[in-house]
Amino acid sequence: MGHHHEVAVHEEKFVVPARLRNITFGLMGIGLVAIVVGLMTDSHRFWANFLLNNWYFLGVALMGTLFLATQSVSNAGWSAGFKRIPEAMATYLPYAFAGFAIIILSVLMHWNHTYHWTHEGIADPTSPDFDEIIAEKVAYLNLPFMIGRVVVIFTLWYLFSRVMRRNSLAEDLQGGFKMLKRNKTISAIFLPVFAVSWAMACWDFIMSIDTHWYSTIFWVYHFAAAWVTAISIIALTVIYLRRAGYLSIVSEHHMHDLGKFMFAFSIFWTYIWLSQFLLIFYANIPEESIYYQERFEHFKLLFWINLVINFVVPFLLFMTRGSKRNESMMILVGVLLIIGKWIDLYIGIMPGTVGSHAHIGFVEIGMFLGFLGLFTFVFTRSLTKASLVPTKHPYIKEFVTHEVL
Repeated sequence: MGHHHEVAVHEEKFVVPARLRNITFGLMGIGLVAIVVGLMTDSHRFWANFLLNNWYFLGVALMGTLFLATQSVSNAGWSAGFKRIPEAMATYLPYAFAGFAIIILSVLMHWNHTYHWTHEGIADPTSPDFDEIIAEKVAYLNLPFMIGRVVVIFTLWYLFSRVMRRNSLAEDLQGGFKMLKRNKTISAIFLPVFAVSWAMACWDFIMSIDTHWYSTIFWVYHFAAAWVTAISIIALTVIYLRRAGYLSIVSEHHMHDLGKFMFAFSIFWTYIWLSQFLLIFYANIPEESIYYQERFEHFKLLFWINLVINFVVPFLLFMTRGSKRNESMMILVGVLLIIGKWIDLYIGIMPGTVGSHAHIGFVEIGMFLGFLGLFTFVFTRSLTKASLVPTKHPYIKEFVTHEVL
């Protein structure tokens, strides 16, 4: 048995440092410039990047709620002390919803031509633009039905995350098991709702870009990518807060567990990536293989960089026990995974939107930094709204004494 040091559990109120606030405003400023440049130079490229970044941070925010739900249904105590971080991540959801409202409006107004299936006459047999394959899918892929689905899905995600957050804050006042049990019930309902709704959102916003092509594990692939990104952001935030003098109750044992999550799910992402790729590669059916052919021919360098950053590097660096307890190593791997998952999404979206002449320039980098600034602003502001340490959580003592042998 390990020896437990007595750790004082007390409320900690986070205050956003002026320097961090200025950085977030600076990033948002860069983003605004990139948006203006994008609109003025190539609106098609602009909308592709807007979709990319909005989807990326939607995934991060939603995985915050999913993390809380998985911890709740499994009665986990190891994560209780830093659960305010995924809660704060989830408060970005309304901003992501607003971004998708803008995307849908732009499609309705014919400013945005990202989705081929929305084009005039595409499902009309008398039209010169008629596409037989898309016409077969028009029962599902039509704007009124899509808008209806999106409204229902976003409303459900918002309500679940909001209620779980409200119960968590009520627990700070009341203590006891009442709110914990309530959130466990809500989480058990949320998980199957998430699985179905996330799959549909992936089909609607990302897979329908390449309308002729489909993959049955596409939504699992995107879940794995968003989940690894969210875990990396949780880990980096814990490290930042510890170095700023907060979360003294977090030990190297908790960091070890977060490192194991990052390690395990980077491998899981690769497993899904390989499962999708190999089946299509070996079957060699033209309507399936075209998806990878485009990416391999026109995005060859990024195709391999994607695999190296998201699998090879995390696998090698995080293989040993000590590396998952080393903050500097965790920062390195976390930053690489955050960038790597953006590259992965870039390869997923750009070939079907901008095409072979897509490249990473100021618009791409600037818009990502702008969205990152907005997310960080909302996220850090949410962290100030409640105590970083949920002192009345029933499992807080279990959290403090948590050890990984």
